[in-house]
Amino acid sequence: MRCPNCNGKDIGKIGVQQYYCWTCFIEMAIVDNRLTVHQVEADGSLSSLDDLFSQEERKIQW
Repeated sequence: MRCPNCNGKDIGKIGVQQYYCWTCFIEMAIVDNRLTVHQVEADGSLSSLDDLFSQEERKIQW
């Protein structure tokens, strides 16, 4: 699996179908074989970054 943002492979599993990129610090979840991408805000809330990536970029690449 590669990060759609930085193309890095330093991905950690943080929950069921939830992952975290340790290179660019974004959180990802798998929904319908696509990644949903979020930025973790200072207060712990998540802001969606899905609109920054095409459907193809968010396709799961194992």
